Amino acid sequence: MTITKQAVAEKLAAYLRHDLPLTQLVDWAENAMMEGEFAAADAEAIRDVVSRLGLADVRAFGLTWEECRALLARLGYRAQVEIVT
Repeated sequence: MTITKQAVAEKLAAYLRHDLPLTQLVDWAENAMMEGEFAAADAEAIRDVVSRLGLADVRAFGLTWEECRALLARLGYRAQVEIVT
């Protein structure tokens, strides 16, 4: 299975929406690093982001909002927040 920028961005977005727990995001990232094939055109950016997500469950390497924004930007995406009642 080829891992694309869009697939990584969707996983990160699911985490930010609380649709995907951190443990599952980390598990996915760890598996992707071991078994995944990264899309050739963006392999370096994808590998950098996925490897960072794989460390997100370590206290010293937590995942802040600013980091999420930066990771999405590395993939060519922009995060927005919408406040609703």
